[in-house]
Amino acid sequence: MCGIVGYVGGQPALDVVLSGLKRLEYRGYDSAGVAVQTPDGPLATEKRAGKLANLEKALAENPLPGGTVGIGHTRWATHGGPTDANAHPHTDNATEVAVVHNGIIENFAALRAELAERGHVLKSETDTEVVAHLLADEVRELGGDTVDLAEAMRRVCRRLDGAFTLVATHAGAPGVVVGARRNSPLVVGRGAGEYFLASDVAAFIAHTREAIELGQDQVVELSRDGVTVTDFLGRPADVREYHVDWDASAAEKGGYDYFMLKEIAEQPRAVADTLLGRIDGEGRLTLDEVRIDDQVLREVDKVVIVACGTAYHAGLIAKYAIEHWTRIPCEVEVASEFRYRDPIMDQQTLVIAISQSGETMDTLMALRHAREQGAKVLAICNTNGSTIPRESDAVLYTHAGPEVAVASTKAFLTQLVACYLVALYLGQVRGTKWGDEIFEVIRQLADAPKQVEQVLETMEPVRELARSLADASAVLFLGRHVGFPVALEGALKLKELAYMHAEGFAAGELKHGPIALIEQDLPVVVVVPSPRGRSVLHDKIVSNIQEIRARGAKTIVVAEEGDEAVVPYADHLVRIPVTPTLLQPLVATVPLQVFACELATAKGHEVDQPRNLAKSVTVE
Repeated sequence: MCGIVGYVGGQPALDVVLSGLKRLEYRGYDSAGVAVQTPDGPLATEKRAGKLANLEKALAENPLPGGTVGIGHTRWATHGGPTDANAHPHTDNATEVAVVHNGIIENFAALRAELAERGHVLKSETDTEVVAHLLADEVRELGGDTVDLAEAMRRVCRRLDGAFTLVATHAGAPGVVVGARRNSPLVVGRGAGEYFLASDVAAFIAHTREAIELGQDQVVELSRDGVTVTDFLGRPADVREYHVDWDASAAEKGGYDYFMLKEIAEQPRAVADTLLGRIDGEGRLTLDEVRIDDQVLREVDKVVIVACGTAYHAGLIAKYAIEHWTRIPCEVEVASEFRYRDPIMDQQTLVIAISQSGETMDTLMALRHAREQGAKVLAICNTNGSTIPRESDAVLYTHAGPEVAVASTKAFLTQLVACYLVALYLGQVRGTKWGDEIFEVIRQLADAPKQVEQVLETMEPVRELARSLADASAVLFLGRHVGFPVALEGALKLKELAYMHAEGFAAGELKHGPIALIEQDLPVVVVVPSPRGRSVLHDKIVSNIQEIRARGAKTIVVAEEGDEAVVPYADHLVRIPVTPTLLQPLVATVPLQVFACELATAKGHEVDQPRNLAKSVTVE
C-alpha cells in the first residue's frame, strides 16, 4: 500500500519527508515524489517512477528550494501505470495545490469530465489529480484574505466516493498541511514544535512517539499553532492520543541483511510480549479491551473468523482450538468473499477479525457487514489506533512490534498466540475449561518462546537445503490437522518470496488428486503431527510419506524430536521440539519461513519487497 508523509515544523522538510518515505518503503511502491512550500511562496515538486533512489538522484541533480513544510508519497499504481506523470504529488494547473493520496476515488471519471468541461487540463491518468483541481476551485470559491485549505478539503471530501487518505498543501496557506481520511489509514505525530502526518507511525518514529489517531471521515489541519480535527461537516471531532511503545531502532535492520531475517529472529520475543500480562491477580485470563459482556459471550452459538492471506491461515488454526476448547462451531472465511455470499449471522454470532495492520480493507468491510447483522466483533491486531480495533466490540493486541518485510512472520506467530488466548478466554467465560486447565495451556504457551529459539538455532541445514533447491520448479506441502494450515502458510511464503509454484494440501486428500503431481525429485514438505497427541493421524501421514517417496519425490519431513517412525522415509529431516498438538504450529511454521527466505535469496530475489506485493491492502 502507498506511503504518505506530511511535515510542518522547523527542520528542512525535504529531509524529514524523504527519511519518512524510506521508512515506508516496505509497504510496496512503484514511484515516489515530494512537494515543498518554498520561502517565497510557490510550491516546488519533484517525482519519479521507480524506487526512491530515482527521486533522490533527480533531487541531487536539480535541488529544490529549502522549506519547512512539505508532503511526500510512495505510490502503488492503481489508476494509470507507474510513470513520472502518474507519480504523486499531483497539482492543479497553477501549481498552487499539491496532493498525495492513498486509496481509490470511485467517482473520479465523472469528476474528471466535469473539470474538463470547466477548462481544467489534467496531465495524468490517475484518480488523484482530480482532487488537486477540485481543491483549487474550492479555495477560489471560498475567497477571503486567507486560504482556508481545511474547509476546501471538507467540501471536496463530501463529493468523493470510495476509500481515501488525502494530504495537501497550498502555496497560499504558508505553514499549513491538511489531511483527510475515509477507510484508509492516517495518523498524526506530535513533536516539540513540529507535527507530522503519515500513513504509518514508522514514518515519524525517529522524531516523536506521541501520536493522535484520526477517526473515520475526519479532516486534520496541521500548522505551527497546533492540530485541529473536524469531521467532513466542519464540526469539532474527538481524537485519542497515544504513545507508541516501540522506538526507531525497532524499525531498523539491526545488522541483518533483510528485515525478514530480523523479524524471524525476533519471534521468540514477540511471542513472549504477546503473552505478557494475560493472567490477573486472581489467576483469570484477561484480554486488552473487551467491551462485550460475559453473558453475551456465554450465549454465542457460532464463531466466524474473517481474515486474508497469512492471517487467514492463523484463523484456520484457531478453528481447531476454539472448537476443541469451547465446543462452539467455528467457520473461517476469506474476508474478501464474506459479505458477498450473504452469510448467516445474528446477535449470537461472534466474529473474530484478524489483521496485522488493522486497515485491511476486505477485513474491515467484512467486519462492518457483521455488525450490521447484529453480530459482535472481536479484533486481533498488531497496530494500536487502527481502524479495525476501533470499530470492533473487543480487541486483543498482538505485540509483535513493527513488521517491515512484506511477507509476514512474527505477526503470524503472535496472531496464533492471540487466537489461542481468545479461545481460552471463551472457554473460561463459558465454563468449558477449568481454571487449572487454562493455566496449564498458558504455561505451555509460555514455553513457546524458548522452543522457537531452539528451532532457530538449528536452521543451518534448512538453509543449505533451500539453497540446493534454487532451481526447483515447484514445491508441494502436506499436513494434517493443524499441520494443514501450516502447509498452506509454507506454500504461501514460497509463492510470495521465491515466485515459484507451491501448493499446500491436506495430506488425506493426496489420493483424491494431488498425487498426480508427484514426479521424480519433486520436493515435498510434510508437516507431521505428534505421535503422542494424534497417533492415528501420525500413522496415516507416515503412509503418505511412503507413497510419495515411492514415486520418486524428495521428502522433506518436519517432525518432532523423538519421532523415529519417519526417519526411514525422510530424505531431509527437520526436527522441532515436542509440543502439545494444538500449539505445534508455533514451532512447525518457523522452518518453513527460513526455507522460503533462504530459497528466495538463493534465487537473487528482493526478500523484503517481493514483486507486485504490498504490506497492507487497503483497497478492495
